[in-house]
Amino acid sequence: MSKGFLISIEGPDGAGKTTVLQQMLPALEALGREIVTTREPGGVSIAEAIRSIILNPENTEMDDKTELLLFVAARRQHLMEKILPPLERGALVIIDRFIDSSIAYQGFGRGLDVDDINWLNAYATDGLKPDLTLYFDIDVEEGLARIARNASRDVDRLDMEKIDMHQRVRQGYLSILEKESDRVVRIDASQDLATVTAQALAMIEEKLKV
Repeated sequence: MSKGFLISIEGPDGAGKTTVLQQMLPALEALGREIVTTREPGGVSIAEAIRSIILNPENTEMDDKTELLLFVAARRQHLMEKILPPLERGALVIIDRFIDSSIAYQGFGRGLDVDDINWLNAYATDGLKPDLTLYFDIDVEEGLARIARNASRDVDRLDMEKIDMHQRVRQGYLSILEKESDRVVRIDASQDLATVTAQALAMIEEKLKV
């Protein structure tokens, strides 16, 4: 049985990473191995229930540490139910957001201690990190403009944050990219969808050959 392979996709709000993942699926399925796609927070019933609490626009009084701990709790349940079993079968597992989102959003965005978040991430995942992280980078103003133009998207509590919060989140991602360039690769998400999709696929296929 081949070793499982874990990919996370990350990026600021409006980067289009979820759309790119959907576009990549037919080509990924043609690779001839089991493909599992999932998302954070969510992916399984308990984590989806936590997701609804985190993203509910009415929960304006949520404390920053409460938010972080909810994300971590959802991550643990998701890992045990949805991520580890297919990895053990040798599947290619792709997660729409994972540990780096906590660093970017709760660390840089909210100003919580990054060392604490790293410890919580490691505790929740038993030290598991992605084999590859695709970071879809986009200017914050453009990302938020895309969200505003997307009538089919529900605006959640994090979308409603002020622009300086989103700027800090992007800086968090860029910091992760600088520190972990062996794992994280940047894709310019301001390009057209076909180009972004092709670049993401090429990076995945190259990594799978190693």
